[in-house]
Amino acid sequence: MPRPKNTTPRHEPGLPTRQQVLDFIQNSTEPAGKREIARAFGLKGQEKIQLKALLRDMAEEGLIDGKRTAFHRMGGLPKVTVLRIIMIEEGEPIAVPDTWTPDDASPPPRIRLIEKGRSALKKGDRVLARTEETPTGWRGYPMKKLTLRSEQLLGVVEIDGAGKPWLAPVDKRIRNSSPISDLGGAEKGELVLAEPIGRSARPSVKVTEVLGEPLAPKAFSLIAIHKHGIPNHFTEETIAEAEAAAKMPLSHEKREDLRHLPIVAIDPSDARDHDDAIWATPNEQGGFDALVAIADVSFYVRPGGELDREARRRGNSVYFPDRVVPMLPEVLSADVCSLRSGEDRAAMACHLKVDGEGKVVDWRFTRALVRIHEVIAYEDAQTRIDENRAEEHLQHLWACWKLLAKAREARDPLELELPERRVKLDEHGRIAEIAIRERLDAHRVVEDFMIAANVAAAKALEAKVAPVVYRIHETPSREKLTTLKDYLATFGRKLSLGQVITPGLFNRMLKDIADESEKALIMEAVLRSQTQAYYGPRNEGHFGLALGSYAHFTSPIRRYADLLVHRALVDAYGLEQPAPKGDIPATSGLSERDRDDLGRVSDAISQAERRAMEAERETIDRYVAAWLSSRVGEVFDTRITGVQKFGFFATIISLGGDGLVPVSTLGDERFAYDEKAQVLEGESSGTSYAVGQILRLRLAEANPLTGALKFELEEGGGRIEPRGRPTPMKPLKKKGGHMVGQRGRPGNIRHQGRKKK
Repeated sequence: MPRPKNTTPRHEPGLPTRQQVLDFIQNSTEPAGKREIARAFGLKGQEKIQLKALLRDMAEEGLIDGKRTAFHRMGGLPKVTVLRIIMIEEGEPIAVPDTWTPDDASPPPRIRLIEKGRSALKKGDRVLARTEETPTGWRGYPMKKLTLRSEQLLGVVEIDGAGKPWLAPVDKRIRNSSPISDLGGAEKGELVLAEPIGRSARPSVKVTEVLGEPLAPKAFSLIAIHKHGIPNHFTEETIAEAEAAAKMPLSHEKREDLRHLPIVAIDPSDARDHDDAIWATPNEQGGFDALVAIADVSFYVRPGGELDREARRRGNSVYFPDRVVPMLPEVLSADVCSLRSGEDRAAMACHLKVDGEGKVVDWRFTRALVRIHEVIAYEDAQTRIDENRAEEHLQHLWACWKLLAKAREARDPLELELPERRVKLDEHGRIAEIAIRERLDAHRVVEDFMIAANVAAAKALEAKVAPVVYRIHETPSREKLTTLKDYLATFGRKLSLGQVITPGLFNRMLKDIADESEKALIMEAVLRSQTQAYYGPRNEGHFGLALGSYAHFTSPIRRYADLLVHRALVDAYGLEQPAPKGDIPATSGLSERDRDDLGRVSDAISQAERRAMEAERETIDRYVAAWLSSRVGEVFDTRITGVQKFGFFATIISLGGDGLVPVSTLGDERFAYDEKAQVLEGESSGTSYAVGQILRLRLAEANPLTGALKFELEEGGGRIEPRGRPTPMKPLKKKGGHMVGQRGRPGNIRHQGRKKK
């Protein structure tokens, strides 16, 4: 399945995931408040603010209660939640939470709604309300009246002892099972889509679609789609507008005709859409004239229409092993906007002049007409080059790339080895293979051409004093760098915070490490020190790529940010092409609304990107768990990826599946947690568990529906001792460690962690 070309190093956020927070709360016998959670995961400064937002979101989702002093799983009443009116008492609406499943089976609280003026609410209505507990009981302040629930629910059919069918939701945010009034042909144990009917406080549901076996691979992406609220159905109005836009004629007079150039698209072998293509030829100055042709999506998707509103709402396409949830309807994304071989297509052309040192010294942008010479798979292009049978236009691309790579090396961007899992399915949708994606020079060729075009787009708009949606990757924060410095000190390595922090500094640090085990440990720590990239209208630079100005221009079929950059270029370069009369909006440039508030839309698409990343990652985890579910009890080589007071997380080296090893399973002795060194150490044995360590662990559980894995130690410890992390460790006399017992109980602090050199 095709994925957007990633021209940005992947950086995992420093925050724990929702599941890791829940695991910590579940395994902690002490009250687990924000302070305890922040301490357990080593969060500081800005990360604490992000944690606060995460906990607020989890409370609103019903995953934890809303108390500040100590959180608990699935209990309490969120400060802002959905309420359902169950009765009108003395003219005042009385409501209950729309979903309610506390830990102690207590009844739902009754909330008296306080409204301004005469009540317009009636029994059965649903409202989003702010709640507070007063000495006289709960009160709710309606913020917004919601339409009757019409969204579909995803769940598994269950039959109770009396033979009555129930829908058990897959989304853990929905805690109550719902009675099924119409099975629609579904049977017990099947995964179904259903919709609520009626206006009661707990409406029954009717099955609208039977999806089949809940553990079938095709179900995993559906679970993620529904859990994260990813829009996956286009309205009739949106499709109609897309079809009308697809029929718009291309004006040859207003486009630069580039159909004579042998432009090629190099993509994954199974790509469904092709939104970029490249070409280069030597020039007389010892460099190259190059071209990056990008699908002219802004010509078809114009601001103000239904098509644009839906694309903005989605923010990006989402890629799963078995399907793509596109940002645009297929008539555009897979047809008219896709740069197919041998067909005339509308393109936004970025013309680049590359000098003999690989620096881009000039650029210009035009709307063009292109006819792609060939669509080539990465592997095929690489094979032609390796076997010396590549056509001249391919040889020119590689020669130009070698200059771009030379400039990239001089720039010294962050180089981290980040293997990516790829799930291959057979013709029946079953898992055929889970493997690490191979990294070829062909990938680097396309990537460096795309980076050059992205930089040119940002600088071109800056030169025109035009609005820019930047792709921003900030320098690591002082707090994270301090944490990294403390961690490096446990290896006897130094990081001076008085110097200018650059990507090259990290590269040199990693290059100087000969021991592969230690290198993996420090690379993991460097990765954790990075911030998460985002979109914004104010330029903060791109630290990872070592670039002062960077925007996303090359994937407007898949990313709304790129579409906004295209629209800004249309305005800046006077490339407007009005649509013919009809329902299609006339302008293809930026709307006044977006010009006035790029920050708002940038925040929205950044959130949509994070939503997509989480959904894609969770789906891969479900596939991996399904792949492993028949192998419970087997022993795997794993690498520790995170250490906390309550246990450690490990990843299967060959597959990437992440799982928890609770401290309660490590034996009867107590374990000290050294926060700075990220180490658990046994009180009596001195056995230690540290990030990056390689262990042989036994798979204890694999849950395909949630993607969760649990490991346990192999008999005898299963330890593969990496060089550079000797064990047992000597105890420290300094403060800062935490001692936990067999079940996570606080103990006497005797060993304080790893001794500093």
